[in-house]
Amino acid sequence: MSDMGRRAFLTRMWQWGLGLVAVAGAWTSWDILKPGTMAGFGGKIKTVPMEEVPEHGVVAVNEARTYLTRKDGEVIALYWKCPHLSCRTAWCESSGQYECPCHGSVFNRVGEYRSGPSPRSMDQFPIDVVDGVIVVDTGIVLTGGPPASETIDEPPAGPSCDEDLS
Repeated sequence: MSDMGRRAFLTRMWQWGLGLVAVAGAWTSWDILKPGTMAGFGGKIKTVPMEEVPEHGVVAVNEARTYLTRKDGEVIALYWKCPHLSCRTAWCESSGQYECPCHGSVFNRVGEYRSGPSPRSMDQFPIDVVDGVIVVDTGIVLTGGPPASETIDEPPAGPSCDEDLS
């Protein structure tokens, strides 16, 4: 072995120490910055079993900010935010349609535009079915279509929930 002086030994130890601190810092930074699965709104949310979604009704899921309903036997998840100015639309049992309490936009049971200032139909979230339970991906918003003819034949069932909308 060659003779290593005190100065060279201390220099080498400082280099190793700083190297270990850099590795520990990088390791900690990766744990903090690595992408993870998101919980709650903005991520994937388990909702209800498939059989709980009625054929001609609506199930509200607060955690996912969505209404679940069926269209042609398929479950769809409608974002409850009105496309006009982001107010929360409400499902009106008496009329069988969604009504925006802020500016009066009205949508049918599957979220298609009926009337009001909204520029389009209600937005949707993609869904998956895992072990019979509906999982709503609230991190992806599917923009509603333009106002057009309705694809379901369900006229208003009764009076509006908001007298100003009728």
